Formats: sequence, C-alpha cells, structure tokens
Amino acid sequence: MIKVAFFDTKAYDKPSFEHYGQLHDMQFRFLETKLNEDTVELARGCDAVCVFVNDTVNAKVIDQLHGMGVKLIALRSAGYNNVDIHSAYGKVHVVHVPAYSPYAVAEHAMALLLTSIRRIHKAYIRTRDFNFSLNGLTGFDLHGKTVGVIGTGKIGRIFIDICRGFGMNVIAYDLFPAKDSGIKYVSLEELFRSSDIISLHCPLTDETRHMINADAIETMKKGIVIINTSRGGLIDTEALLEGIKARKVGAACLDVYEEEADIFFEDRSGHILNDELLARLISMPNVIVTSHQAFLTEEALNNIAETTVNNILSYFENDGLCDNELCYRCGNIERCKKERKEKCF
Repeated sequence: MIKVAFFDTKAYDKPSFEHYGQLHDMQFRFLETKLNEDTVELARGCDAVCVFVNDTVNAKVIDQLHGMGVKLIALRSAGYNNVDIHSAYGKVHVVHVPAYSPYAVAEHAMALLLTSIRRIHKAYIRTRDFNFSLNGLTGFDLHGKTVGVIGTGKIGRIFIDICRGFGMNVIAYDLFPAKDSGIKYVSLEELFRSSDIISLHCPLTDETRHMINADAIETMKKGIVIINTSRGGLIDTEALLEGIKARKVGAACLDVYEEEADIFFEDRSGHILNDELLARLISMPNVIVTSHQAFLTEEALNNIAETTVNNILSYFENDGLCDNELCYRCGNIERCKKERKEKCF
C-alpha cells in the first residue's frame, strides 16, 4: 500500500482525494500544517508527500525527505516555484498537475475584470443597504479594447478565446509562442505600451519575477487594468501601489499576492493584518483581491485529485516513470527531451 502525507490540507481537498485513494487502495495522511523545515518530520514512514503552492520545499526539506526514504513529491498544482527542483534532482522525484481546469482560472480572470470595470462589487454592497444610486458606478465597454495576454499556455489561450467573444483586440507575449494559433504576438515592451488591459498567465521564474515593476508601469497607458491569476511574484507590489496612487493604474484585479503564503487560505477576520502592503492594496477603491481561488471549482478539484493520484501510481507502478515529472536534468523542466522513455535519474 502506498502511503502519502498531504500537507496544507483544506476541507475541500479531502472528498475527491479520498474517493480516488479508496479506488486504488492508497493510504492518505491528511495534515493541516504546511510543509517546512519544522514540520517535515510528519512525513516519516510515508512513500510520498503531496504539497500545495504555499508549502516550502527547499533544499533542507528535500534533504530531510530523502533521508526518511520519501521517494516522491506530488504537487497538487501546476506551479512549482515553491519547490527547489535543482536540489531535488538525484534525490526525490517531483510531479505536478499541468492542467486541472484551465477554464476555471481563465473564467475567474474574466469575472474579476467584469466585476471591476462594471463596479458590480460596489453595486452589490449599495443595494443591500437599499441604496440604488448610480453615482460612481460608470464603467466602460470591453468591446474594441486591447487586451495584452502574457503567457499563452492553456489558461492564457482560453482567456484569449473569452476576450475574443467580447469583441476585444488581443495581443500576446510568450517566450514560446503557440504555433498556428492565430494569436498576434508582440514584444513585451509593445504589449505594455498598447494594452488597455493586461492579464498575466505565465509561471513565476527568475526571469518573470517582478516583470510588472515601476519601469513597466511607466510605459503603460494611463488607466491600465492589470489582472493576475497566476503567481503573486510576477508583480512588484510596491510599484503597483505607487502606480495606483499616481493614477497611472486604473484598476488591479488580483487573485494572488507575492507574500500570500502565511495569509491566504486562512480566516484572518479576527486579527490585525500585519502585512501593510496587502492592507493598503485592499483599502484601494479600484483594487479587487480574492484569496487564490481561481482554481476552486468542483471540476478542477476532481481533476486535481485524479491526476495527482495517477501521478503517484504511475511513479510507483511504472518503475519511476511519470509523464508529469518535473526534472532539472534536461534544462527544460516541463518539456523533458527524453520524452519520458526512461527515468530522469
């Protein structure tokens, strides 16, 4: 029987994982605590650990897991910037869920955009107090506006399709353009200059960290709307705040935040928020913050559980082979040059 320790487990995680675990006679240990150097000992006796976006899987944690005999780190997410892939090589294999429900994230990005520009959140609060005034609720049409999409993987392309349905002009930037997609690719500089709305759908890497910074915002149109449903570290929060205060940024729609690890996914309503940048962001009238919920649909949760369990089974039943492995050896972490015909190590 394969034993798996689940870290940072929430109530909504369990039903789908319990279902697929029972189907394959796997033993799951659900833990509410996040994985880090202080909690890694809780994985002792397990064959694998399952982690989420705010678990800390650094070199020290990996070494401790390896020393315990843990063979696999299974991410129940697409992103893996919280895992030291380089340190894992040769010690512990790492797998992820590359596509659980790209529709969920793309649709949430559009929901944030529509809510912001049509002031739906403000109207909702007003009408609950029987205030039916329209003052201050004027928005603008999406039709004919130019949206710049950074990152054209599955989520980015679905978001593009949604935008086209609204009659928007779409331009995009990606280091690896999608072939024969009909997408108009431009340089990042041109995208910043030409877009009325910018939506981020790219991974967080050393190259993309703080790609939205003070210099980038300076080149954007006055009133630019910025959407981020990808990773918080793509945006320099202080620069964003300065852009909002200077009236350069017209609105920000954020489902992620670069310092979210100890804040998001928890009820902090009875506490004073110690993060001043986030508190200032939330206080801005033209900022909407949701708590990393873009993925949270029934379809996505089911797909995440099914793919994660299949990743674990594939590794342990196929001599270490798994199509969704993340490996440093080839230099192209997600696109293994060996095409999964042999183990990475």
